[in-house]
Amino acid sequence: MAPATTGRPLRIGIGGMAIESSQFCPHRSTYHDFRVTRGRALLDRYTWTRPDGDLSGVVEWVPLVHAVAVPGGPVERATYDRIRSELIDRIRDSGPLDGLVHDIHGAMSVVGLDDAEADLTAAVRAATGPATLISAAMDLHGNVSRRFAEQLDLLTAHRTAPHEDAWETRERAARNLVARLVSGRGRPHRAWVQIPVLLPGEKTSTRLEPAASLYGRLATVEALDGIVDAALWVGYAWADEERCRAAVVVTADDPGLALDQAGALARAYWDARRDFTFVGPTGDADDCIARAVASSARPFLISDSGDNPTAGGAGDLAYMLGRLLAHEDLASGRRTALHPGLTDPAAVAACFAAGAGAEVTLRVGGCFSAGTGPHAAPYELTGRVTALEDPGPASGVLRGNPAYDGGGRRAAVTRGGVTVILTERRTPFHTRADFGSLDPLDHDLVVVKIGYLEPELYAMAADWLLALTPGGVDQDLLRLGHHKIRRPLYPFDDEGFEDPDLTPRLL
Repeated sequence: MAPATTGRPLRIGIGGMAIESSQFCPHRSTYHDFRVTRGRALLDRYTWTRPDGDLSGVVEWVPLVHAVAVPGGPVERATYDRIRSELIDRIRDSGPLDGLVHDIHGAMSVVGLDDAEADLTAAVRAATGPATLISAAMDLHGNVSRRFAEQLDLLTAHRTAPHEDAWETRERAARNLVARLVSGRGRPHRAWVQIPVLLPGEKTSTRLEPAASLYGRLATVEALDGIVDAALWVGYAWADEERCRAAVVVTADDPGLALDQAGALARAYWDARRDFTFVGPTGDADDCIARAVASSARPFLISDSGDNPTAGGAGDLAYMLGRLLAHEDLASGRRTALHPGLTDPAAVAACFAAGAGAEVTLRVGGCFSAGTGPHAAPYELTGRVTALEDPGPASGVLRGNPAYDGGGRRAAVTRGGVTVILTERRTPFHTRADFGSLDPLDHDLVVVKIGYLEPELYAMAADWLLALTPGGVDQDLLRLGHHKIRRPLYPFDDEGFEDPDLTPRLL
């Protein structure tokens, strides 16, 4: 395989900025929250850039800069400007590029901007010039405005939630780009349409219908002669911007086919809007705790979904800890619960100062969220320090996101039957290794700040419940207070809202 128009290898840059940002989260994402990668280390993120790979003779990969962070609150403007400026400078300094792999998320919010990915991508396009083909790899929880999509030549998104295909998506974006450049066919047509539906991710897992069938259709559409890619975005529900809604993009050499398929996918999603349900049985915190304690299934997992840091929650709410210790069987120790991931660096420092085995009295939680409501109040915890750990940087990649680095130091404090793991930094607990020396299988309940269960937790759980708790990624969208979203929009509007314009547009 060789480029159609030149005897030299294709020069393809790789870079981007990826974060999922809840505008209802009081946390602010700073430069310190991002893992910034350049040079050979950037190329080493991917398998398809290896010197011994099948594309090595065809492509000269040009590493630019890539910044990725654990989901959180909006990005501070100075942080965004710093990363954006470096990316643009490196594009300009790299010399002419045939193509660029734009490795982003799609749900980044920046203080003072209404459509951060559109702003970033417009700057990238201005730096590359119109001749460079740009291919974006995105999360299906991204938002796809017309202003953003029209700057791109190719774009694709994950097809599974949980995102077990995150790296496959990036590779598809890269290989689609290489194939276009090698063939010399240039820029394909893109049929784009937004759908006036905005659902939380926990209602759109591809483990369940109707998302399983809707996303299952994409490969079939992509296999049609003349189609390059088909993508469906759920959108990101915890930002408050006009672009927040579901979207479809079908990329093709045949414009008529692209329009037909995009329209059919959009109509199918709209028609299924009322069929989406939560990925597991739900209840409020007290109801879920009571049902879990009464069950014989062990371990029984509960998702503290409103404060899920991997969706953009602050990760600092002690609300669920308080509800656990309000249950007599847990407070007395007749039943046990492990509750990991409560962010509080001051409390961690106090535990390390006291030492393992010491009794401590701490005010935990609320380091970002205090003052935002009664659910965000710190909790006064008296207990024994039962573990102190400093795992250091983690080498693994979680959910396709290398920003998750172990969360710094951790301290476990036990009161009655409840053990809470306090962390210095916002961090998820998705795998057995994330729990360190504390074995979740040793506890009756495991209460994790997460939404739908990631694969290892899903396999671990004898049973589980999705607790509809308050926080920056509250699953009850109607109580969050959106006011900038474009209406009408389901589920904010329903009655008398039956026939929206789902006509795709060619970009």
